[in-house]
Amino acid sequence: MEEAKTQAAVLMVPLPCQSHLNQLLQLSGVIASRGIPVHFVGTTTHNRQVRRRSHSLKLNAIHFHDLPTPPIDAPAPDPHAADKVPMHLAPATMAYAGLREQIGLLAQNLSQKTTRLVVVYDRMGTEAVRDAVAVPNAESYSFNCLSAFSLFLILWEVMGKPFQLRDAMLEKLPSVRDFMPEGALYFSASENILERKGDVHNTIRLIDDDYIGLVGREEISGGKKQWAIRSRAFSVDRVNSDDCLKWLDQQAPKSVIYVSFGTTTSLRDEEYAEIAMGLEKSGQKFLWVVREADRADIFAGGAEGRRIKLPEGFEERVQERGIVVREWAPQMEILGHPSTGAFMSHCGWNSCLESLTEGLPMAAWPMHSDQPINAIFVTEVLGVGVEVREWERRLEVVEAVAVKDAVMRLMASKEGERIRRRAAEVGAAVRKSMEEGGQSCMEIESFIAHITRLDH
Repeated sequence: MEEAKTQAAVLMVPLPCQSHLNQLLQLSGVIASRGIPVHFVGTTTHNRQVRRRSHSLKLNAIHFHDLPTPPIDAPAPDPHAADKVPMHLAPATMAYAGLREQIGLLAQNLSQKTTRLVVVYDRMGTEAVRDAVAVPNAESYSFNCLSAFSLFLILWEVMGKPFQLRDAMLEKLPSVRDFMPEGALYFSASENILERKGDVHNTIRLIDDDYIGLVGREEISGGKKQWAIRSRAFSVDRVNSDDCLKWLDQQAPKSVIYVSFGTTTSLRDEEYAEIAMGLEKSGQKFLWVVREADRADIFAGGAEGRRIKLPEGFEERVQERGIVVREWAPQMEILGHPSTGAFMSHCGWNSCLESLTEGLPMAAWPMHSDQPINAIFVTEVLGVGVEVREWERRLEVVEAVAVKDAVMRLMASKEGERIRRRAAEVGAAVRKSMEEGGQSCMEIESFIAHITRLDH
C-alpha cells in the first residue's frame, strides 16, 4: 500500500556559521510546531554544534540529516588581522558547497513523500541547493539572516541604485563597500541568488517594515512576496544552571551590562586588556564573555583555541561586581534576566534582535560585514544605542576610556536614561507583536498558510 503524502515538507539548508545555523534552527522549530515535517540538513559536525548550543529549543520534532564530508580544515582565527572578516570559517562554507549533490538526492527522496517540497536556504549559501531547488515539486525561499535595512542597502547599491530614496539619511550613508568585502556582497546580492518564490527575513516588521518594503520592490527582488519572521519567542524558559545565571540572580534589577562579541570575532590581547580596564574603571556591574572565535569545526583536535589573557589580578579586583565567562554562554537567558540592563555587542543581527526584543539598550561595537550597518540602524534609526568607537577608526585599538565612556553613557547618565526608556518601549512593542494575534504571529501564520496551500 502506497504511503500517504504530506501536503508539504520543509528542507532547511543553513550556512555553517553559528548565528546562521541558529536562525534557521529557530525557524525550523516554529514550523515543526505546526505539524509540518521539517528536515534540517548539514554536515555531521555542524548539526552537532547547533544541537549542543540550542539550550532552550525543542528539537524532537525536527529531522536532522547529518551528511558525511571529508575532515573540515579548522585554522585558528587570526587576532592580529586588520580585517575582522572571519576568513578562518571559509573551509566550513566550502564543505557545504560540496554537499550539493547529497542535498539534491535527499530532496529527490523527500519529494516522493510530499505534495510540495519547500526548500528554505540561507541566502549566502545558494551553491549547496542548486540541485535541490530543481526537483519538480520543489519551491524555494531564500532566508535572509541580515536586517532588511542592511540587505536593502546592499542590494540597492550592488544593483546600481535603480531608484532614488526619499530618506535623506540613507542617501548620506557611506558605501556598503566600506563595510563589506566584495565576496560577501556577491553572495548576498548579485546574480548568485536563485530563482525563488519569495524571501523570508529574520526580522520584525514593527522596526524593519520600511526596508522590507524596499527589498520587495520590483527593481530589487522582482516583486516577490516578503515575510518577516522573528522565529524565536520573546521569553525563554530557564533551562540552564550556569554559574553566570546564578550570579545574575544575586544582582539588582537592570544593574548589569552584558559584554559579548559573538562567535566570529578574535581580538588581540591588548584589546582585551583595554576592555578589562574600561569595565573596571566604569564602576558598573558587568558579565563579560571572553572566548576565542569559533573555528570551522569546533570539535576538531585543539579547536578550543587560545585561553585569552586578561590583566593580572583583574578578575580578583572586580569579583564583587563583575564576572568573566570563558565558556559558551546562554545569551538569550542572560539578556532576558531581570538583572541585565544593557548589552555591549558586535552588532551581529541576531544579537541586535535579541537585545531589541528584551528592551535592552546597546553599546555598539561592530567588527565586520553587516555589523557596522546594524550599528547605524540601532543607534541612528531606532535610537536605542550608543557608539563605542567610530567605524573609521576600526584599525586602532579601542582605549579603555572609550569603553568606560560607553558603559557610563548607557548605565549612568541622563542620555542613557533616555536611551534605556526608548529601548524599553521598543521591546514592549516587539513582544506585543509576538503575542497571539500580533503582527509577528500573523506573519508566521501567513507563511505557513502559503506553503501548505492546496494549489500546486
